[in-house]
Amino acid sequence: MESAAARAGTAAAAGCLAAAFVLIAAATAVVSATTGGLFDPFTGTAGTSATARADIPPRMLTLYQQAAPTCPGLPWTILAAIGKVETDHGRAPTMVSTAGAVGPMQFLPDTFDQYAQPVPPGGANPPTPWDPADAVYAAARLLCDNGARDARDLHAAIYAYNHADWYVTQVLAQAHQYAQAADQQTTPAPPPNQATATAIAFARSKTGTPYEWGGTGEPGHGYDCSGLTQAAYAATGITLPRVAQDQYDATPKVPDTAPLLPGDLVFYGTSLANITHVGLYVGAGQMIDAAHTGTTVRTEPYRHPGDHYVGATRPAP
Repeated sequence: MESAAARAGTAAAAGCLAAAFVLIAAATAVVSATTGGLFDPFTGTAGTSATARADIPPRMLTLYQQAAPTCPGLPWTILAAIGKVETDHGRAPTMVSTAGAVGPMQFLPDTFDQYAQPVPPGGANPPTPWDPADAVYAAARLLCDNGARDARDLHAAIYAYNHADWYVTQVLAQAHQYAQAADQQTTPAPPPNQATATAIAFARSKTGTPYEWGGTGEPGHGYDCSGLTQAAYAATGITLPRVAQDQYDATPKVPDTAPLLPGDLVFYGTSLANITHVGLYVGAGQMIDAAHTGTTVRTEPYRHPGDHYVGATRPAP
């Protein structure tokens, strides 16, 4: 790929594993929105940070948010960050690089042809790298083929787009700016209390630990989603149930209108009676979680299109 910027074993565990399939199903629902299916309101600009709304042209913002769910696990902010780094979302004067890459997402024609089909909703037919819809959807497919599916290796996916470490760093930094939570307070949130600070520090210390179905962190073992949150709060002296559903049921709920605070538990599922995943909110729109088989404990945005977020709780000391 060329760039204009540079040419170079328990029920609880089963619930966490099911989260991966929930995300895939939800992403399919979002894609169907363009053809008359159900529309996930989080793909609209109402759930988007002020930074993204101010910087990204409305049509491009919509395209990034609609194209990303075609690759389950690909945050739309990564697509948007690439569009920003490449051509400032199509604002570059010519959108033609010295290496022959063209269009808003800077595709070489031969590379674009590999990822141009099927024609996306609203795209040109035959597809062309100059058409914004064609280009953004093709970029999502390229990223998906190179590690973005289920967020297995976003670094590798971005590196495949432009083979430069500085490029990966710049894209990730830009994506982080766009991912600032829409519900983030305009005044600083109060610092975590001792218990939540301890829970967050414990979870951060497990970054890189492999996901293990049924894992609770015993020596030589990893974590599943609720195993990680249970262990993080156990480090503070707070006892949580083992199952994600039971953790939701047993802890005080955060009102939907209230901002999240570091240390809150964020939950996902098809309903409040079918919780399938839990993460530990750490602020700035991010959570630490153990997502599913093939991933490790990591920090990632707690909201993205099709995530089936259902609410948050605040464990009490």
